[in-house]
Amino acid sequence: MAVAKICGLSTCPALDAALDGGAAFVGFNFFPRSPRWVSLDAAAGLASVARGRTMVVAVTVDPDDALIDQLKAELAPDFIQLHGTETPARAREIANRSGAAIIKALAVSTATDLDFALPFEGVAQHLMFDAKAPAHASRPGGLGEPFDWSILAGRRFARPWFLAGGLDADNVITAITASGAPMVDVSSGVERAGGLKDPALIIRFLAAVARV
Repeated sequence: MAVAKICGLSTCPALDAALDGGAAFVGFNFFPRSPRWVSLDAAAGLASVARGRTMVVAVTVDPDDALIDQLKAELAPDFIQLHGTETPARAREIANRSGAAIIKALAVSTATDLDFALPFEGVAQHLMFDAKAPAHASRPGGLGEPFDWSILAGRRFARPWFLAGGLDADNVITAITASGAPMVDVSSGVERAGGLKDPALIIRFLAAVARV
């Protein structure tokens, strides 16, 4: 059975929906250009409710050491998600500095892009395959765009992996079936407006994942 991560949370009702629906991971976004950005104080308050019921993920893009130190001190996430151009060496530095496990997100457009996961298999606990952002995009993910899920069918990786990009309650079962994904990640697909999570959509998404 696939498990789900609800990403970009910023309110108590949305977090409650994720927890009540059985989300295995909840994510808090610390990339300033994202409409889902949340302050560290707000995220820490939400994480205190979530801790022990789900895995807490800090979502970052090429984070510097200062941010990693803040996350460690004030949030103590279970995972740090790296969604930028981080190298395997930098991912290992972040893991050692933070004490957190790593989710490495990789931009995917074609089957050959999947090969970029290989150097991270000895560093990250989980991989994430997300749709490659267009050249003009202001952020590397969270754009609500899917890619060809079938390119993942039959592929084997040394680490468990998430499917991300353009998922919602209406297509997630098809996406899991087509790709074989053991884990799925959603953000914009459970929003009623940019950055504004809809608890009802979260519940619908998690219910759909539970049916696979």
